[in-house]
Amino acid sequence: MIERDGLRPGDKLPSERSLSESLHAGRSSVREALRALELLGLIETRKGEGTFLRDFQGHQLVQLISTFILQDDKAKLDVLETKRHIQLNCLMIAKNKMNADQLNHLIEWAANNKVKESDFFYQIIKIADNYLMFRMWTILNDYYHVLGLPVTYWTTEEYMLLIDAMKTGNDFEIVKVYELIKEQHK
Repeated sequence: MIERDGLRPGDKLPSERSLSESLHAGRSSVREALRALELLGLIETRKGEGTFLRDFQGHQLVQLISTFILQDDKAKLDVLETKRHIQLNCLMIAKNKMNADQLNHLIEWAANNKVKESDFFYQIIKIADNYLMFRMWTILNDYYHVLGLPVTYWTTEEYMLLIDAMKTGNDFEIVKVYELIKEQHK
């Protein structure tokens, strides 16, 4: 279907009902197959928007990590810990790379949005401008979502505390504020 219809990364897939009809399969089978494809990182489901084809380039890495993750509960904790390390490193990198326009955009964005923690760190990682960290974080974030781990929403005040810590340029202060906020959301 992907080849036949010329679908590319970012393209929206047909609905479960349409897939079920065109593939002559039950909706529960289609749903299960879509979940498996999402776990492999081949598709992405966006609430209220639909299911989209992802870039296949990271596919082998996704398979390797999925084998690791599905082994035990400690592996899930390792995903969380690694994601936190990447986020902290990106905060440090972003504080050094961030210009006044990016800072103002981040402040405005944080003031006007009560969104998921992952959406905030997507903004930070864009500023950090490190493609490898971005790819690792994206894969770990996808696994976080697929594994059904709780989604965290930070308040505007929490975003602002972290942005203020970044403005100080003090790494210790950034870590302290980050860990304090993370602790409040356990």
